[in-house]
Amino acid sequence: MLRYLAFRPVPAARAGARVGAARRHSTESRASTFGNQERLPRLPIPTLEATAARYLKSLRPLLSGAEYAQSERAVASFIGSDGLGPVLQQRLHEADKQAAASWLEDIWLNKAYLEWREPNFINANWAALLADSADAPVAAAPRGQTSGAQLARAARMTALLLDASDAINAQALAADTQRGAALCMNQFKWQFGTTRIARAQRDELVHQWPATARHILVMYRDCAVKVPVYGGGGRRASLAQLAAQLDLAVRRVDELLAQEPAPAPPVARLTAGNRDNWAQARELLAQDAANREALATADTALFGVCLDVDLDPRDAHDAERSLAEFTHGGGGANRWFDKAVQLVVLNSGRLGVNCEHTPADALTTGSMLMAALAQEAGPVKDRAPCADLAEPAPVRWTVGPAVARHIEHARAEARALAANLRILLGRMPAYGAQWIKALGVSPDAYFQVALQAAYFRHHGRPAPTYETASLRRFLHGRTETIRSCSEESLAFSRAFDDRGVAAGAKLRSFQRAVAAHVDYSRAAAAGQGVDRHLLGLRAQIRTPDEAARAALFQDPAYARSMSFALSTSNVTPGDKFRGGFAPVVADGYGVNYALDAHDLKFSVSEWRAAPDTDAAAFRETICQTLRDIRAAAEQAMPR
Repeated sequence: MLRYLAFRPVPAARAGARVGAARRHSTESRASTFGNQERLPRLPIPTLEATAARYLKSLRPLLSGAEYAQSERAVASFIGSDGLGPVLQQRLHEADKQAAASWLEDIWLNKAYLEWREPNFINANWAALLADSADAPVAAAPRGQTSGAQLARAARMTALLLDASDAINAQALAADTQRGAALCMNQFKWQFGTTRIARAQRDELVHQWPATARHILVMYRDCAVKVPVYGGGGRRASLAQLAAQLDLAVRRVDELLAQEPAPAPPVARLTAGNRDNWAQARELLAQDAANREALATADTALFGVCLDVDLDPRDAHDAERSLAEFTHGGGGANRWFDKAVQLVVLNSGRLGVNCEHTPADALTTGSMLMAALAQEAGPVKDRAPCADLAEPAPVRWTVGPAVARHIEHARAEARALAANLRILLGRMPAYGAQWIKALGVSPDAYFQVALQAAYFRHHGRPAPTYETASLRRFLHGRTETIRSCSEESLAFSRAFDDRGVAAGAKLRSFQRAVAAHVDYSRAAAAGQGVDRHLLGLRAQIRTPDEAARAALFQDPAYARSMSFALSTSNVTPGDKFRGGFAPVVADGYGVNYALDAHDLKFSVSEWRAAPDTDAAAFRETICQTLRDIRAAAEQAMPR
């Protein structure tokens, strides 16, 4: 099967669509959560001509005149009557006829995620720092010890996620709509009881819907614990019982580690390593019957709850250190990174999440988490305790020398990767969506154009840029790429710091850049973007000879245009949700942002080893560029 050359899976919140968009969806009551599915349109296949034109336009700011002329010839050859494009297009239409829901669905899962062999835990999983509890302020706790606030918050959020799982199972969750149009709810079936399984060459995604598992997977001190949350007759545990279960899980692990001065190597560390390394170790583990049962316990758990205690109490209030912990666990520790959803609760009481990206985008999981956080504050309405609730049981493994070597390899790999990543937080108070809207401008387009200007100001060149558009208006829709770097944004970036350009001309240039971004965003959300169609066409290539004939894909500009120096994601609102993720290229940045009414929050990530990037300096350039654009806009506004 053809591998997607030069493509890296979109990380964390960047591949998820805007969390804010999910929160603005109308949630009118429906007979069924999935009652609108049958009337959703299928994802269209753009014409070759439309994709070629939009693709070439996206190349203009990135190429010289000679390079662009070469790309024009390659595209013309590809889509011409004698080119391979029409053949691949016909095959794609045939694949669409065979697909149950979408021509893109399996292609996207395989090429963007399941075939990816590098570690997922930073390259694909997404993480977020969630709002602090109003009932229990963040407080330092002794290193190595759980705290009452930690266990109480973990129990409360566990109960709220179980509520969400029960509602999805019962199809009682209100179906999302946007501007009166139904949105696909299929991703909600993949929130609970879902796990990515490491396999050689291509992983497997397994889940059950309805989610019938009766336990969660708790991680504590690098040990996995099976924690039952349903008792006899399928009745849910009460909040008090959940808190007791978590406390007992902690005590069981402490007792186990006290009895075993040299415990077995932590198998969970394998989930942070290379996928083929994990696949090989998994096959070895599965030769033992008890290990097979242990793997099944992890795979089938509804979701994960990670209780982190190996933390410096001096960092309790440091939001950047907390986000780093949620992103990689200090180097791949205390996580089962293959679970679709993991709550992470620090002993300071701070809460975050780490989610495996394959089954769902941050749009769906994020909206579910926002709903849970909204219910977290206020009085607790507990349920009656259930009977026959089994006790938590640590997951036991038999680890031979070969598996131990795989674990050590994964541990070293994860530590190095985590140490190389830096994520910094930025904030612009009193600079929010309300002021931007007063200009008659889309807040998202405003920020994207400003970001292009900041990158050009900082590096002196344009940046191939990725932003996510949601395709949930289509059946089983996931995401499309908005190519934010445009001719118009580059023209504004050049003009903005040019003292020879009049203020009025700069304003008009900015308006053209914003309009271009809005146009591309609308096209992408309508299924008329470039990247998913080209991916679908590439997936239809059958032989090396055909690959050689595919002139568009052989043209160096194709890979260059997908080397996204800026990988971005809008996760508005940012009052309860601050995400961060790794850059997708070695010399790039990851930029996550949220535009609330009167506040702008963002994060900037980099690979420390890259000689030409500096997240701290770029953060300041972004802030200064935003200040300068605001000053110019206010000067131009009517008095």
